[in-house]
Order: sequence, then structure tokens, then C-alpha cells
Amino acid sequence: MPGWHSLNVAERRRQKPTVAVSTVAFAVEPPHRPPRPGALWVPLVRRTRSPFKGAWALPGGPTEWNKTLTETAHETLVAATNAEPNHLEQLYAFGSVERSAQAERTVTIAYWAQFRAADFRGAKPVDDPNIRWCPADDLPELAFDHAEIIRTGVERLRRRAEQALIAHRFLEDQFTLAELRSVHEVIVGKAVDPANFRRQVLASGELEETGATQAGAKHRPAKFYRFTSDSKDQL
Repeated sequence: MPGWHSLNVAERRRQKPTVAVSTVAFAVEPPHRPPRPGALWVPLVRRTRSPFKGAWALPGGPTEWNKTLTETAHETLVAATNAEPNHLEQLYAFGSVERSAQAERTVTIAYWAQFRAADFRGAKPVDDPNIRWCPADDLPELAFDHAEIIRTGVERLRRRAEQALIAHRFLEDQFTLAELRSVHEVIVGKAVDPANFRRQVLASGELEETGATQAGAKHRPAKFYRFTSDSKDQL
């Protein structure tokens, strides 16, 4: 059977679709990048071959016969970041005809992931000019429909944050309410009233005091909290 690249456009359109995986991963403190408060960051990989040679894309690739979709998403993300995400789940399937009408028909199963700063500790820095972290609101030219995948991932993240407290996946194991609110504001993309936020999160039953307080505070030291194991299991 001839290879895909030897087929003309009409012949390619008669081929069965292939299945690939792409992952949009989020961090508020990306590794080895200058700080930019209020930004969600995503890792991108520059394509070194056609189509879209030179454009940036999400980590991912075609699935192999002996690997699950989740395994493919995990392995390609770890290869691009040298770090283990603390959360990874399926996002959406992208398979419109328009996304690959002039090339091999590909259906992409997208995943979304979250990293906290601690996930990068001890990880070997990625020394590759074709891999970089970018703010989700300031992206370079992207290949395929990966800009749409990132938008969908941001929307999912924000909807989830409105339903449950998922900011703990960006934070250390213990944190102050001010730190939690700051990350929540980054996720939802807007400021929230501190008093209302404090009241809501304490009433949610998803937090518990650790017994520790913030050292070096000039005034009343802030208490440290953590998410309960029950609330983590539900998210």
C-alpha cells in the first residue's frame, strides 16, 4: 500500500481518519520563565516538518496501536515539559472536516492538564529552542486548530473553577486564602471580592486549617489551609 505522502489530495480524502492526541497544559508559574502575574501559561512545541512547518503546536502526536489515548497524552506532555502533571483528563474531540481537508484526515482527542510549581522541582530543564511556555492570552501563530483547542481548554478550566475549587492544583499542599484567591482570579480572568470569596470557600467544606501560620507577617499572620482528601477525590 502506498505511503500517505505519495497519495494525491483526492486519494487522501478516501483514507480512513487517523487519531491523534493533543494536550493543553496550564501553569501559573511556568519553569524558567520571567514572572508575569495574572497569566495562564501553556507549553508549545515548534513543528519541524510540514504541514505548518515552523508554526507552534500543542504537545501530542498520533496514537500507537499498543497505547491508550491517555498514555499518549501523558508521554508526549512529559516529553515536552520534563515534568509530571498533577492532573490530566480528556477535554474534547476535534474532528471537523475543515481542520484537515487538504491533508490527511485527522481526528484529535484533546486533553487538558495542570502543573504546580512543585511539579517542576527537580526536573531537568528543557534545553530545546523548539519548546517553550507562552501566556494563553498572547500566543504565537499556531498550527492546525490548536488555538481553538486552547480556547476550549481555558473555557473548561474556568467553568470548572466556577463549580469547584480547583486552584489547589496550581498551589503548594498548604496555602493562605489570599494565595488561593489570587490563583482563582488568574483562572477565571477577573478579580473577585475578597470577603465574599473567603466566606464561600470556608463554607464549601473543601478546606481545612493546617494549624500553621504565615511567618514574618507584620500584622496578624495568615492561616494556612489545605484541601481535604474528600474534596480532592471528587475533582
